[in-house]
Amino acid sequence: MNTDDVVLHARDIVKTYGGTRALKGVDFGVHRGQVTTLFGENGAGKSTLMKILSGVEQPTSGSIILDGQPVTFATTNDARDHGIAIIHQELSLAPNLSVRDNIFLGREITRAGGVDYAEETRQAAALLADLRLDVSPAAMVGDLRVGQQQIVEIARALSIDARILIMDEPTSALAAKEVEILFGIIEEHTARGVSLVYISHHLEEALQVTDHAVVLRDGTMTARGDREEIDLAWIVQHMVGEHFDLGSPPEGHAFGDPVLEIQDLTVRDPENPERAVVDELSLTVREGEIVCLYGLMGAGRTEVLEAVAGRGRIAGGRILYRGQQLGPESIGERIAMGIGLVPEDRQRDGLVQTMSVGQNLTLSSIRQFLTRGFLSRRKETALADGLIRDVTVKAPGPQTPIGSLSGGNQQKVVIGKALATGPGVMLLDEPSRGIDIGAKAEVFGLLADRAREGLGVVYSTSEVEECFSIAHRIVVLRRGRISAEFGPDAAKSDVMAASGEVVTS
Repeated sequence: MNTDDVVLHARDIVKTYGGTRALKGVDFGVHRGQVTTLFGENGAGKSTLMKILSGVEQPTSGSIILDGQPVTFATTNDARDHGIAIIHQELSLAPNLSVRDNIFLGREITRAGGVDYAEETRQAAALLADLRLDVSPAAMVGDLRVGQQQIVEIARALSIDARILIMDEPTSALAAKEVEILFGIIEEHTARGVSLVYISHHLEEALQVTDHAVVLRDGTMTARGDREEIDLAWIVQHMVGEHFDLGSPPEGHAFGDPVLEIQDLTVRDPENPERAVVDELSLTVREGEIVCLYGLMGAGRTEVLEAVAGRGRIAGGRILYRGQQLGPESIGERIAMGIGLVPEDRQRDGLVQTMSVGQNLTLSSIRQFLTRGFLSRRKETALADGLIRDVTVKAPGPQTPIGSLSGGNQQKVVIGKALATGPGVMLLDEPSRGIDIGAKAEVFGLLADRAREGLGVVYSTSEVEECFSIAHRIVVLRRGRISAEFGPDAAKSDVMAASGEVVTS
């Protein structure tokens, strides 16, 4: 590593949690005015290293050198005072506060007499305009979609005017146009001398902005390279040791009867009832069939899935499950009928952070362990143990805190929780959000196996590559309507064009 342009150097960093060594003597340099990308699977140690560089945690041993001088970051405020800001993988926003208040939380702009809300509003509006987010600074964060919240998180980090900016999965909930905007902002900041650390499981996307790359595997650095040395094969080889793909549509079984029928479904925007976010949409899914819903942010993917699962209010149309028309049942009642949902935001809607892995896995099926009001811990533990094996959750046991798992393993817990209810159809909203290529392959492989057993699967994605993983049918949404349907042999450019994306050669 050329140290002449290294502004921040983490030397021989070791981090131990109990008997587990998350980082094993990592050397990592951040280059001035350039993008250093950190690749690795979930659990490789990427987020741990970034938490150390941003003052969230302290290393067990090793040193951090900034501008040639050793420094210690006891808190995030220490790191921020040295010009280091981080966009965390999991959103850390306060949903009960406004966009403006979240951007300036903990470092409010003050004047004589209190907080200068007018100036905060002005600066927040300017940041949102730069990020092309058409949201009022006064809007409540809890009312925003996940992708919009992700942009607010980015705006908060940019507002610090940092000299070193760490982006941990910044595009995990962004559509293609938002990614382009973010990449333009990255280019502007590096041109001004800002140093960036970029972490992403979107490998091809990350290569567009990478100047230097470092690969971690099991807490150890396995490779380091410059832009001209690296490509997708280089990354995957050093990450997982072999070529990885996301699978193919499962074969060897015939589709059964229709398990889910959506007929002329209409869902209206709760903030603007005149606008339909889902507009007279019809779709049938059969037993054993895997259907992918693809579209840009705002296409209506999430609203369709939530309406079927009982989370969204339906303005028109019908939904039938195994031929039975659904009424205004609660989410719990629809789960009991056989409709499982894996939500887009696993942290907010899929997991209870104060519970263990086992408790999260059995939460939706807990009634089967109740006898005369008493809970059978033995039966609950037996089911949790079986699910941990079935969905290949990497955890010591059911009592493991859910927060100690990597993003990919947390996602498997959410999927396992839904499978425990014995669904006839599974709805998965962005099931690979924030997980690495190995975990993606495991998740898609799990769904393919269940489809062979007769499970109907509908998953949504904003990543066009994932349309061609295991789907028998690709349904493209655009402005709440189905714009096209394709088979697994479709051209990527055709799928993108049907969604309204600008396709470039």
